[in-house]
Amino acid sequence: MAHGDVTCPLVYAVCAAVLGMLQFGFNTGVINAPRAFIERFIQDSYEVDDTGSGLLFSVTVSIFAVGGMFGCPLASWLAERRGRRDALLYNAAFGVVAGALMGFSKLAGSVEMLIIGRLLIGVNCGFATTASPTYVSEVAPLRLRGAFGTVNQLAVAIGLVGGQALGIDQLLGSDDGWPWLLGLAVIPSALQCAMLPFAPESPRYLLLARRDEEAARRVLTTFRSSSDVHDEINDMHAEDAAERQEEKFTVSKLVTTRALRTPLVIGIVMHLSQQLGGINTVLYYSTTIFETAGLEENSARMATIGVGGVLAVMALVSIPLMDRLGRRTLQLAGLGGMAVSSVLMTVAFFTYHDNFTMSVMAVVFTLLFVAFFGVGPSSIPWMIMSELFGQGARSAAVSIGALVNWFANFIVGLTFIPMLEALGNWVYLPYTGLLIIFFVFTYVKLPETKNRTIEEVTALFKK
Repeated sequence: MAHGDVTCPLVYAVCAAVLGMLQFGFNTGVINAPRAFIERFIQDSYEVDDTGSGLLFSVTVSIFAVGGMFGCPLASWLAERRGRRDALLYNAAFGVVAGALMGFSKLAGSVEMLIIGRLLIGVNCGFATTASPTYVSEVAPLRLRGAFGTVNQLAVAIGLVGGQALGIDQLLGSDDGWPWLLGLAVIPSALQCAMLPFAPESPRYLLLARRDEEAARRVLTTFRSSSDVHDEINDMHAEDAAERQEEKFTVSKLVTTRALRTPLVIGIVMHLSQQLGGINTVLYYSTTIFETAGLEENSARMATIGVGGVLAVMALVSIPLMDRLGRRTLQLAGLGGMAVSSVLMTVAFFTYHDNFTMSVMAVVFTLLFVAFFGVGPSSIPWMIMSELFGQGARSAAVSIGALVNWFANFIVGLTFIPMLEALGNWVYLPYTGLLIIFFVFTYVKLPETKNRTIEEVTALFKK
């Protein structure tokens, strides 16, 4: 990296922003281990049987995604009106309230507080998944934008591992500890509240939305530790001029524009493949899955930490592969590997009885499933929307993709426990079938976008 590319003010601002993505990872992974204790709390509060408490736990898990569906568009709206930095700050304050509701739910004897807290932290995390990458991409130097973008995925993986690790018996995986475990969501948001006031606003927002070139130059000088920012300011002006010449698309206009229908369908299917392939069944319920495969409760929780660890490693591995092998190749490899792994998981579930080796293999195949997800389907659906659409339609396309992603996340979170009870060891076969369909669709429809301009990609669709 050239001198001045990575400076202390830049690193500080990026760290403050990606705490929201760490929050997203934490709240995805944290609900996994304490399932038994939360269900007992639900039973004590409502006097329901195992089926009723299982259903209410599924609602508690999946309502997080409902919040995410509201958080994404809210972030886009607020970031345009109040700026990227201030939008992140308001969201952080909101996260403190959500974490407190979950943390004090047992003390108050209120399942409603727990569910509302999960809904609100979902809004917070949906907001972060839109606002944090926007801020990071706008403060990073152009040639390092991709590398800084992967910091978001890394923060998610670190949050996931943290949430899962804290859920083991020796730490907070207990009847008394689980409210503290969920309440720890206060910490990333409180840290953001303390850090963000000292992080500068996005220079791109200051220049193009506020029309304050002097402030943009000041901020860029701080970020680059150099007063030589003339070229970067000019590049922003040129980008803005090009964007103004392009037709602006609303969500409704994008959906009804015939010429853009094919890339929109491809983008939506990519997002569906990320969620309906079954990855969140592992992220939300891996402890339950490992117990089903014959592991003792404590061993299952320890194995769950491996899930987040594998995702963190794959986030790093996929960085150099993305531009070397291309999006299409990695997406196909990921979907194909997940399909094969889910079949092997099913075989292991049927043969683990009185066979410790097959119990271990069930864990290994589950981790392999997660690893293949990390190869491509983890990040490519989020990336592909910006590579399939020009600037005029990109914002609307990304919004549609995010909404579809969170909705599919909600469906998977809500239906997995009833599916597990109905299908038992066959539970992963529906996901296997969907993965095969997504693989075939990707093979037939997805063009390679690596090193291609929007004009070149658009020309492929016209052919």
